[in-house]
Amino acid sequence: MQTQQYSDERNPVDDEKYDLEEPFKFFRVGEENTGTRDLASTELLSVLPGQHYSIKEKILRLEFEGNAQNAQDAISINLQVDASPGCGGIVWPAAQILSSYLIKKGSGFLHGNRVVELGSGTGLVGLIAAKLGASKVWITDQQPLLGIMQQNLSMNSLQYNCVVTELDWGTSIPTTIPPPDVILAADCVYFEPAFPLLVNTLDALATAGTLILFCYKKRRKADKRFFGMLKKKFAWEEVMDDPNRNIYTRESITLMKLSKLQ
Repeated sequence: MQTQQYSDERNPVDDEKYDLEEPFKFFRVGEENTGTRDLASTELLSVLPGQHYSIKEKILRLEFEGNAQNAQDAISINLQVDASPGCGGIVWPAAQILSSYLIKKGSGFLHGNRVVELGSGTGLVGLIAAKLGASKVWITDQQPLLGIMQQNLSMNSLQYNCVVTELDWGTSIPTTIPPPDVILAADCVYFEPAFPLLVNTLDALATAGTLILFCYKKRRKADKRFFGMLKKKFAWEEVMDDPNRNIYTRESITLMKLSKLQ
């Protein structure tokens, strides 16, 4: 597989088509998967968790290092991965980076908080939040991905503080989801027709006091339109206290903190 180069001249429609045709291009699962060749020559591998993939079971085991103060805070998680429901069934680097950041912040960072993950896909980020002691976590996505999220929830025995909930962006927030203390989103900026729907859902869920961590990879010029919509309702700043920031930003991945405008 050839490394795909992105440029300002590339047609955004072609970018979206390439993403859908090659869902594994940023997916690291080990030497048995040729999709790793795109990452093998980059520094990004050095900040992703250790990974072991079973081709037969389609189960990916991720092993995250603990924070610098306490290596015993290392966390492992098993995930069923499956591209058949769409790109949401894949574990993308932005989700791994956001998960690593939460772990590095320590167990006290989310302890006792109500957390909602948007566009959860496999549920990775929300499941990590549950492992870190959030009081309740809602991992949400569209109906085709609910099954894989439920499998991953059960496989990691997190039913006591985490639930799977269907949430289509732009629709009413389910009554089972109360106002969250924290909203997490990773790699949700990829499909232009969904941009206003995502902004509307963020706006409906958040209050001025909600902590929103938003990690995304810049892929195309159309991404600017999303942020043009977002700035009407939210301000944001880049997260600067992640020790891995200098590495993943060189791969066009950004971790931000959003604040709802009053």
